[in-house]
Amino acid sequence: MIETAPERDVVTLINVFTVEPEKQQQLVTLLLRATEDVMSKQPGYLSARIHRSLDGSKVAVYAQWRSREDFEGLANNPDAAAHMRRARALATFEPVLYEAVFTHRTTTEPCERLTG
Repeated sequence: MIETAPERDVVTLINVFTVEPEKQQQLVTLLLRATEDVMSKQPGYLSARIHRSLDGSKVAVYAQWRSREDFEGLANNPDAAAHMRRARALATFEPVLYEAVFTHRTTTEPCERLTG
């Protein structure tokens, strides 16, 4: 599926957590709850995927938000802050916002460049 024009305006959060393998599932469970109970109820939230590395040392969150401002609104949410404090007790992490510049699909669908 090719991205539609409105999707070009979304921002993507990619947050990679580094965790001890024996704590990986605990972190995944915490992030699932945070997503379902808090993040998904925030204005501008669109979607999230949580990935765990096969070696147990990483968990990655890929989340899309309608705008940077909507994502930054999490800073004012005490429930979100509480979840992130618990995550920080289990792992180190660095959340970064991105904008898509290229999407590639299988050869049966055309590629789309989103910028120059």
